[in-house]
Amino acid sequence: MKTLSFYIILLFIVSLLAGCVQTNILDKVGLVTLVGYDVGTEEKISTTAVVREVNPEFQSNVQVITTENKTSKGNRMKTNRKLSKKIMVGQMRVILLSEELAKDNIHHYIETNLENATVSNSLYLAVVEGQMAPLLEYKYNNIEDVGQHIYRLLQQNIEQEHMISSTLHEIAHDMYMAGDDIAMPIIKKDEELVGIAGIALFKEDKMVGRLSAEDSFFVKLIRDNFKSGIYETVLQKDNVPSDLLKNKPNEISLAFDAIRSKRDIKLVNPTTPEFDLNLKVKAQILEIVPDVNMDDPKKVAKLEKAISKNLTSDIIRIIDYGKSIESDVFGFGEKYRSSVRGSNLTKEKWHELYKNMKVNVKVDFVIMRNGVFE
Repeated sequence: MKTLSFYIILLFIVSLLAGCVQTNILDKVGLVTLVGYDVGTEEKISTTAVVREVNPEFQSNVQVITTENKTSKGNRMKTNRKLSKKIMVGQMRVILLSEELAKDNIHHYIETNLENATVSNSLYLAVVEGQMAPLLEYKYNNIEDVGQHIYRLLQQNIEQEHMISSTLHEIAHDMYMAGDDIAMPIIKKDEELVGIAGIALFKEDKMVGRLSAEDSFFVKLIRDNFKSGIYETVLQKDNVPSDLLKNKPNEISLAFDAIRSKRDIKLVNPTTPEFDLNLKVKAQILEIVPDVNMDDPKKVAKLEKAISKNLTSDIIRIIDYGKSIESDVFGFGEKYRSSVRGSNLTKEKWHELYKNMKVNVKVDFVIMRNGVFE
């Protein structure tokens, strides 16, 4: 009985000490939630850190600190000198890269964070349109913590499949694989708002082009399978079947959700190279303007065919743009590498082949059920 009492008292003391240690840690450190990199002066690196400090009463204060140094580690030391608490990066959720820096070379910044064992591989990366520091340093009326805001902005859009995913793990994978190139969201400040403005496309470790935020749907459709998501399109007059409506409109606007897709890529000619890209897409209509009688199977079939044609055109447009800037963010190179035995594929070799690549696109679009009509 005495032994049992001893262990109970010991456990109680340990739990008290653990609570004290946690309080002391929070009281003594500043948690970096976001780090951004800019091109500095005189070949220096400019770093902006969003730091959250928590006092013993669990009240927090957010500071945004910009420093310049030859290395990112040097910037970390300079940031420490401007704070009363030691900074820790274990809670970092986002890394931002200015557009100028992204167009130069991002390899060093990826490797630096990969080599840091305290940095999570699940944090997000994004490019900032223009300079990075002004976006973080601005005093927004409705954004208390800009670091947390940007993290949640990226998280919810990626989870809802409105935007391609860009975790550190995914970016590093694409950077080191011979047949893949990097793609990540572009963040933009618009007066009092911070939002997603597009997608940055890279050739190896340099940004070489961009697509609109809406085009993220097609990029994801080509390289991934959709589990959910929303898609909006407009069928122009030339693509609207003549007998779909009594009076043929100039356009038909459609919105879909609950999108499910499966892709199948086959290498049919390694010399060209040539691929068959088959996409099966299922979705429900949320809105359609003007109204179409969805109880008529013939009209539904014609609408599905028109949407398939529209999707095919957009997918070909996106692939052609990627080829024109030699950025394969779709994974055709990896399919080539895994299909051609002894290809000894390198990024340089694939980019040469990629310029002349041919893709035969076939889209099979199926409307699952009716939604809301206007």
